Amino acid sequence: MISVYDGFISYQVNVDQNGQNILGDAANECPISVDPTDGNKMTIAWRQFNDVTSNFRQGGWGYTTDGGVNWTFPGILQNNVFRSDPVTKSNEVGQFFYLSLQSNQQESFFCDDLWRSTNGGQTWVEQSPDQGAGGGDKEWFTIDKTNGPGHGFQYQSDDGFNCSGGGVEFQRSTNGGVTWQSPIAVPNSPIYGTLDVDTNGNLFIGGWANGSIFRCVRSSNAQNGGQTPTFDQNTGVNLGGTIVQGGINGVGLCGQLFLAIDHSGGPTNNNIYMLASVEPSGRSTTDVMFVRSTDGGLTFSTPQRINDDGLTTKWHWFGTFAVAPNGRLDAVWYDTRNASNNTDSQLFYSYSTDAGVTWSPNVAVSNSFNPFEGYPNQSKIGDYITIVSDNTGGNVAYSATFNFNPNRNQHEEDVYYVRVSPSGGATPTPTATATATATATPTATPTATPIPTSTPTPTPTATPRATPTPRSQPTPRTRPTPPPRPA
Repeated sequence: MISVYDGFISYQVNVDQNGQNILGDAANECPISVDPTDGNKMTIAWRQFNDVTSNFRQGGWGYTTDGGVNWTFPGILQNNVFRSDPVTKSNEVGQFFYLSLQSNQQESFFCDDLWRSTNGGQTWVEQSPDQGAGGGDKEWFTIDKTNGPGHGFQYQSDDGFNCSGGGVEFQRSTNGGVTWQSPIAVPNSPIYGTLDVDTNGNLFIGGWANGSIFRCVRSSNAQNGGQTPTFDQNTGVNLGGTIVQGGINGVGLCGQLFLAIDHSGGPTNNNIYMLASVEPSGRSTTDVMFVRSTDGGLTFSTPQRINDDGLTTKWHWFGTFAVAPNGRLDAVWYDTRNASNNTDSQLFYSYSTDAGVTWSPNVAVSNSFNPFEGYPNQSKIGDYITIVSDNTGGNVAYSATFNFNPNRNQHEEDVYYVRVSPSGGATPTPTATATATATATPTATPTATPIPTSTPTPTPTATPRATPTPRSQPTPRTRPTPPPRPA
């Protein structure tokens, strides 16, 4: 499936060996990574449901070498191993890393494994033994790319359902993910949020605490391998609302918290930004809200709404963003502003060139899709989408239901790639400039090449999207405490 909307071209990623849709599967929760030395090379990971009537899913991924026009889906990380919540990152020399939550059909444990690819995501080698990366659900992680003492260190944080048995925890690896140090409790238990490292090597964790309170937590000594990491700064942040579960996303979250830091080296260097789709007080739908810190996370700006429609009855969900090397901010999210049934969603885009003080007029960059169709046994379209930016645009991985499945008489969930940029659609992915030479990452003993899933059934070019039957808007509910797992 290639879906074109106003010059923006979305290419399906989870395709068979002939580049065709795989009928009857489902794919969602899709982090993207880009090789900073060659922007034509990217990888996207996702939760692969081969049989949507089952809750069983595996660690799927695809790669491209031509800027996202053609994608290869080689298979899954491990055949018949239950996996969820994928996260991918690239380091500055173009190696890709895949942190994957492992569990079983009963979801009786939640432990992570880390994998590495040195060939653009074509194959993966497990760095830590199965369940050896600790962590849990929902894990996020980042890599220190500075030239400081923590260069190459990897950091992860989870939501409290984890390998050690409980508590929101942080873990560090100082050897490229081969081993992970004992977990450390994160103060105020921030969950559903990402991590980043500033140019001084300080680690920041963003997350939702409870109600309308978010946290930005700093460790300035995590970069010192000989010290046990401690958290020396902890700031409460107001994003103008709360994280919610349910509503337009079945049993899933309507958004998570994304924290990213400016590494431009200019006047906005080390600005800390946080963005999330939240439900404001008195509302039953969500807005995409943004804050910034210009003083290292001590204080944050007044929350600012990025979606410019001003429609309080519409959904603006799965908000995410990235900071380009030149300091530009790119934000994308799902939006129902154009849907009479208030459920059909489009991917929207906005950017800022002044550290988020002002944002460009919102533009739709995808066709409309019904997020209720194609549910696997777990009724949601995942919990997040992602974007990675370069100096001219952003590379987006998202799930949508453009393909029609006649066997189920509904559309199905698939993963798509689209390039967005301030200049409009169809902007080619540039070749990135060279980066500094990095310290070599330790290599674990290789494991066997991932075993592909059963041979997909080729299908003809997808049927154009039919108009879905309108559904009544679901009633959203504020996330309870303690929160249920979103795995």
